[in-house]
Amino acid sequence: MVRKLLLCCFLVSSCLIFSQEKKQNIALGFGYGIGNEIKNSDYTYTNRYVKGQFFYTFKTTQNFRFELLLQPEINFATHQLLNLYFVTPDEPDFEAKRAAYTKLKNIREYVLNVGLVVRKPITDNFSIYALLSVGPMFTDTETERLSKGFAFSDVFGIGFSLKTKNIILDLRPNVRHTSNAGLQNSNAGFNTLNIEASVIFQL
Repeated sequence: MVRKLLLCCFLVSSCLIFSQEKKQNIALGFGYGIGNEIKNSDYTYTNRYVKGQFFYTFKTTQNFRFELLLQPEINFATHQLLNLYFVTPDEPDFEAKRAAYTKLKNIREYVLNVGLVVRKPITDNFSIYALLSVGPMFTDTETERLSKGFAFSDVFGIGFSLKTKNIILDLRPNVRHTSNAGLQNSNAGFNTLNIEASVIFQL
């Protein structure tokens, strides 16, 4: 159900962009990334993800380009609670929860991020940029830090792009935070430091 919903969003957004704007303002690509929880001793969290990328340039000035970025993503994560005292005795069935949460878990997260890219061309073929994005996320596994179901994914990244003809090679270190804004019981969330590489096609 979630995959079908994300696919519909991608197709509708793509059709709207293609039908209304000139193709030279559009780029499509895909990326792969890996990451780890920012250093702590309470738990482990590692992730790898694949994503589609839909860029639309909506403004160009003498020094900068401003782009809208739509990113559907599937994240494959592993997580294990190490500090069992994170689950306190005042919680109902805390011993059972400790036993469940300290087991290694495989987690899938389905994300649709919408972002703003501010790009600075350095040469005709090379540019750097800053990215800020946010979007809804669905996680399929309950953990002590984040409830199963609806949440949000926030990303800040710095990127480097090298263009050869109509193909762009992109490298993007980034920081991601996930939480559910207090909409469910567990909301400590995860913070990860990631690196991703993408191939993007300028239309």
